[in-house]
Amino acid sequence: MHYRETAGSTSGPDVLSKGADAPSGLVNTLSTAIKEDQATSSETNGRHHSLDSDDDVAVLALRNLIFDICNQNGGGHGGSAIGMSAIGVALYKYIMRYNPLDSEWFDRDRFVLSNGHCAMFLYALNHLVGFPNWTMDELKGYGSAKTNGYTTICHAHPEIEVPGVEVTTGPLGQGIANAVGLAIASKNLAARYNEPGLDVVKSRIYCMTGDGCLMEGVALEAISLAGHLQLDNLVLIYDNNAVTCDGPLDWINSEDVNAKMRACGWKVLEIEDGSYDVQRIVQTLRSAGEHRGQPVFVNIRTVIGIGTQVAGTAKAHHGAFDELSVRKSKELAGQDPSTTHQVPPRAMSYFRERQANGEGLQAEWNALLDEYAAKHPKKAADLSERRQGGLGSRWEEVLDGIDSARFRGQATRDSNGAVMEAMWPVCGALFGGGADLVTSNKLYYSRSDVFHPPDGFAGRYIRYGIREHAMASISNGIAAYSPGTFVPITATFFMFYLYAAPGVRMGALSHLQAIHFATHDSFAEGQNGPTHQPVELDSLYRAMPNLQYIRPCDAEEVIGAWKVALAARHTPSMLSLGRDPVVTPVPNTDRTQVARGAYVIHDYPGPDRARLTLVSCGTNLHYAVAAARTLDAQGIPTRVVSAPCLALFDAQDQTYRDAVFPSGDADGGGDPVVSVEEYVPAAWAKYATASIGVAGFGYSASNPSNYARFGLDDAGIVRRVKAYLADLAAAGCNARMYGWRAI
Repeated sequence: MHYRETAGSTSGPDVLSKGADAPSGLVNTLSTAIKEDQATSSETNGRHHSLDSDDDVAVLALRNLIFDICNQNGGGHGGSAIGMSAIGVALYKYIMRYNPLDSEWFDRDRFVLSNGHCAMFLYALNHLVGFPNWTMDELKGYGSAKTNGYTTICHAHPEIEVPGVEVTTGPLGQGIANAVGLAIASKNLAARYNEPGLDVVKSRIYCMTGDGCLMEGVALEAISLAGHLQLDNLVLIYDNNAVTCDGPLDWINSEDVNAKMRACGWKVLEIEDGSYDVQRIVQTLRSAGEHRGQPVFVNIRTVIGIGTQVAGTAKAHHGAFDELSVRKSKELAGQDPSTTHQVPPRAMSYFRERQANGEGLQAEWNALLDEYAAKHPKKAADLSERRQGGLGSRWEEVLDGIDSARFRGQATRDSNGAVMEAMWPVCGALFGGGADLVTSNKLYYSRSDVFHPPDGFAGRYIRYGIREHAMASISNGIAAYSPGTFVPITATFFMFYLYAAPGVRMGALSHLQAIHFATHDSFAEGQNGPTHQPVELDSLYRAMPNLQYIRPCDAEEVIGAWKVALAARHTPSMLSLGRDPVVTPVPNTDRTQVARGAYVIHDYPGPDRARLTLVSCGTNLHYAVAAARTLDAQGIPTRVVSAPCLALFDAQDQTYRDAVFPSGDADGGGDPVVSVEEYVPAAWAKYATASIGVAGFGYSASNPSNYARFGLDDAGIVRRVKAYLADLAAAGCNARMYGWRAI
């Protein structure tokens, strides 16, 4: 078979199996079979074919099952899946430590399918090795219409909620970053808890990737960091089939991928023909497992859609396979080609042996853990608490004991840094770092607590560098290692969470706890200008399902935000923090009320109910408070609501929500509710009758200048509110009849 050579990729001692003869057995037999044309197929049908080894039988059985899964509902992404079959057999039969009967075994090796569109590859292997939930009936659900309430775990892409799937993948490149996070988690636990002769944490991470993942920016960021961190428990396996969805790879990419990986600090191993020879792949992966001081990149040449009429072409990327090729492949396996979804007993026995093997591995580990507990009871207890999702015994006491009054007038990024400094030593699950801006983020860390090869891997702080997208996606991998064991943190300017947004979204979709510190979230960026003023970004994160976007106004609400974020074990949180001091103290803020999302901090004290409500949060709330005082003095009774988290407010009962934002008199009157925030006010139309915000990208000017320029200081708020009330009076209708508008 012909393979396109990549410049420089064939030299050096890192190359294994280069130029070797193609293996005998299945390769020759199947190649002969698939080359028979249709005119002579009847003669071929009666011919006896022999398979040289159990490995050959297993590869063919896996491919035939993938054919059936792909064709059962008219298509799917099967081309790469059948091309990777020998790799899958090598991993699941010989290389990985796992127990199909306990998918949550703590010290298992983790497998990530970064090219998640090849999901049937993972699904078929999970069935063959005997994960109980991966039944043949479930496999038959792949690609189905799922009408009349039908459900299946065979989603189009792997999803983390399903046993046997480590992380949700699909957006290309995310899985590579997740795998780096998983490797970091394993490295850290091993460094913190292993003792001589008692390696209670030794799990390795194997990640499968295609061409597409390797071109994605998030993957390149993660690969660079993994090499820098020398993550030698990570193996990235490249399904190098030289084909993309649109056509040949050389239409769009001609780089020397091996040279790039070496430049990033990776060990590179290579297999010239990885479509058949399981043992050659096993030998290479074992060599990868023995390598120290670098992550390992295994470049394996395969043929997409191998054994079919579209082999080696983009037509094999997705869609159903031709009937003739499938028939010949099944005949070679001794199967009746008219039947589907059947695995020959010899192949099934070969794979199902992994159940007993896995049970034995886990039993050995349990015995090791017992010995460890006897010799190191304190560390064993700590590890046990971490495995069960414990956050430590003192974190709530320490958090509740912080006096917010000592941070009066400080910016929320400063008070947040102080809270983190207090929490770090008492909450051992906290783990992570920032994207190079920690001084500006006010993110606490100790030089002796850095996760870095020269310092060791026991530290909990990671210097992510300028890699925001990878930072968020790696954090998902850390969180997914054993959910609850780690609470990852990240930090950068709020504007740069636009770079990180796909990773944050995947964490929310996957129900993985993380805390993202987004600082510099307002006009306080000043002279940095509109490139750094995130006027529209809140709309993205407030709209994102299963994410708590929390914008505290002062230190008291920062403490409340921490309480909410640490309690959300299946939800990521983003703390949106300002750099500008809280010039006017905000009255009556309450850490316990943050959990309700919004609450009244100023109610009109007179006998008449307030006719106006101002609602705000974060760096704009103190301007709203000052404006309310002016309006009160001018005879316009004004309530003020702090709304740090709209998602939490939406979760409250209707009675409470109506109390915070009154709908009006019993006769149908509607009182005005005006939101105030230095963002495009899209999120507020659900709650307010009118909104004071911005319609542009901001301006390069000082903080006070910008608030005045855009009418978001107290004088601007008063002016805009009074004009709005005049419009209401002229229209002769209440605020809700008038309809929401930006003012």
